[in-house]
Amino acid sequence: MRINCKLLKHYLRNVLFINGTAYAGKSTMVRMLADKYGLLHCGENYDCVPQHLINPQTHPNLCYFQTMKDWQEFINRTPQDYSDWIQGVQHESAEFELMHLISVSQTQKTIVDTNIPVDVLRKIADYHQVAILLSPQSMAVERFFDRNDPEKAFLKEQIAKADDPEKTMQNFLACMAKINSLEIYDQFANSGFFTLVRQDAESDTRTQTLQTLARHFGLAD
Repeated sequence: MRINCKLLKHYLRNVLFINGTAYAGKSTMVRMLADKYGLLHCGENYDCVPQHLINPQTHPNLCYFQTMKDWQEFINRTPQDYSDWIQGVQHESAEFELMHLISVSQTQKTIVDTNIPVDVLRKIADYHQVAILLSPQSMAVERFFDRNDPEKAFLKEQIAKADDPEKTMQNFLACMAKINSLEIYDQFANSGFFTLVRQDAESDTRTQTLQTLARHFGLAD
């Protein structure tokens, strides 16, 4: 069964989407906008995938953590393998995210830190519902481990356990460079959606960015 995109657009009319590259401020802006304007806050779409509905045959990328040998395999994949996996996860999880967003947004304005590909977003959302946040590749890669969160601490711990930690770290950063490549950047930049580029990682531009996004989304004058 194929669902008409006009129907999806109708049922997603209360959803605001933020997508883009790493270290561009996506999760921060979603959280701040939700807090300030009373929006329902939805995190990355991986959280809304019911595990009992997937298996390695139908959703091999979403099931990778079940089928991988160990974490050393994960951090030592080639950049191309890592990029292919990320894109596969995005496409496999999109349908789950859409169903979840439809179910939670019918009575409340919702904002989501999404990985739904831009070619899908063009079909299901209007211009005023989508914002793309970008950062230069150098920032996305060099600053990847700057955030003090459990996920990145765990990855650093696993890299330290590798036979050659320095080589493994360089390989993992090459994976980050691949998924934040100029090609990916250009796909976002040329998507036709409203776009903001983070140029400075030192200055605190959160308030200014919040105000700009609020105006774009029609949350403020």
